[in-house]
Amino acid sequence: MQGTILILDGVSTNRIMLKVQLSAAYYHVVQSDGMDGLLALVRRTEPDLILTAMSLPDGTAVDVRRSLQQDENLRNIPIIAIASQNDKGARLGALKAGIDDVLIQPLDDLILQARIRSLLRARSSNEEFHLREETSTALGFAEPVSGFTPAARVALLTHDAATGALWRARLKNTVRHQLTSHQMADIHALMSDPVPDAFVVDLTGTSPDRGLRLLADLRARSKTRNAAIIAVVPSSTPALVADALDRGAHDVLQSGFCAEELSLRLTAQLHRKARSDRLRDSVRDGLKAAVRDPMTGLYNRRYALPQLSAISRDAAQSGKSFAVMLADLDFFKQINDEFGHPIGDAVLTETAKRLAAQLQPGDMIARIGGEEFLIVLQDTDQQTATQAARELCREINSRPFQCPGLACPIDVTISIGVVISPTTGYGIDPSVDQNAATLIGQADRALYNAKGSGRNKVSLVRTAA
Repeated sequence: MQGTILILDGVSTNRIMLKVQLSAAYYHVVQSDGMDGLLALVRRTEPDLILTAMSLPDGTAVDVRRSLQQDENLRNIPIIAIASQNDKGARLGALKAGIDDVLIQPLDDLILQARIRSLLRARSSNEEFHLREETSTALGFAEPVSGFTPAARVALLTHDAATGALWRARLKNTVRHQLTSHQMADIHALMSDPVPDAFVVDLTGTSPDRGLRLLADLRARSKTRNAAIIAVVPSSTPALVADALDRGAHDVLQSGFCAEELSLRLTAQLHRKARSDRLRDSVRDGLKAAVRDPMTGLYNRRYALPQLSAISRDAAQSGKSFAVMLADLDFFKQINDEFGHPIGDAVLTETAKRLAAQLQPGDMIARIGGEEFLIVLQDTDQQTATQAARELCREINSRPFQCPGLACPIDVTISIGVVISPTTGYGIDPSVDQNAATLIGQADRALYNAKGSGRNKVSLVRTAA
């Protein structure tokens, strides 16, 4: 089954006809004749979409939307209202109330199926972001998103400049967004930052193929794939409506340009985009927080140890050696005790910055303890690794640390233990994780030697076998 659809209609023949249409498309269909017990029914059946008559025996499509708004878990279920006649005022009122679309009887199966597919795709994408956001929030990595929708950049893409100017003039008094009009041949000029938040694509010309190709192009490009896209099509073109939705349009004006209707649909789609953007940012920030040390911005232990295992595995296959270093600030406790923890934090942050600046692309650095850093240099021999470790020491001890709030800079040094992986064989349990742990253990012993021989030194373990 492609999903579950709830049909709400007081006329049994309408419900039967819709069930036949939807069952033929492999949807699971649930039916009800009105709003009585609606919330309980929705919670029990968990529909992916609701098809409701505009007028029900005990309410309206708008009442259905308002009822679902009472439950956080139900408020994002898409709703398509079905009207018995083409009443523009009722259609605009329903869209303003949050109904996703209004279709007119008799239903065109092409449009109905395409609209359902489009809304289900959008809901599936939103649910995926919700799941990731909930995981991040539960782990303490992200904050819940808000409902604010800022003003947006909207590009009107038409076949000719006159149409674009006319649409812009009619629309500018109904929306607060920044409107620009462009001919379709100028699309490449829109790819420079900042790209528009929404595109309105004209399919009303005698040859809509160019506009359809543009829809697919906008959804395929990395810079515009998350933009809101609305197509404007002429009346009585169900195949074109379906094609526009399947090519990637989020919404369609089915009866040509109407400034008031476009304003409502833009508001809905830009709200959806803003919410998706915030969810995407929340998930990205949560994932970043999961692997980054918040103070220094370096990778943390959670990321570094599996990454070292992967490097060990790759090196075992390629036969190339790599270096593992443990670096530890000398007398760091004395810095905290004498100057306070804020100064200690500033020293750690500056240390991380200096160490990271000396590394090459492909090298890894992580903060794995209070004042301890793990550094991995790939495809590195003993001589190169030893020289790199000495340069890291000099980067720390050659310049005193200027800390906010202190009149005099602080002299800081660091000790580094280094181990070079063997090029073939480990001579121990071949488990990759254990090999990585063994390398860290040997680097730790080398670090202990560096500390024991006076600090501010580099100590090398010549073999990991």
